[in-house]
Amino acid sequence: MIGRLNHVAIAVPDIAAGAAQYRDTLGATVTEPTPQPDHGVTVVFIELPNTKIELLEPLGADSPIAGFLAKNPSGGIHHVCYEVDDILAARDRLKAAGARVLGDGEPKIGAHGKPVLFLHPKDFNGTLVELEQA
Repeated sequence: MIGRLNHVAIAVPDIAAGAAQYRDTLGATVTEPTPQPDHGVTVVFIELPNTKIELLEPLGADSPIAGFLAKNPSGGIHHVCYEVDDILAARDRLKAAGARVLGDGEPKIGAHGKPVLFLHPKDFNGTLVELEQA
């Protein structure tokens, strides 16, 4: 069911500074900041040969990332994203196995324009897991 690692997401207090660090210090290719109002974040992607790093900055005070940064002011790893071939089949299989899908359980369109779901971190060793339709 689980496919390749799509990205590792890092919450940052300043997306421009985070992007500059990857671009200028590490020489990485960095996308332009893109607001994702449905998810309450602004994102940039750092493109690597084998995966991506997603930097997340809160988009407004109600952003779920704002709460994360309140607890972790310097930022940190927020979630990992895995690709799945069929997001609805993956959701149903995971729910049948006892995993909790966050929100209403219906996929939303993510930063790559594909359906995504999030799984409760208590069900995955303390790690928030995002599933993205491949």
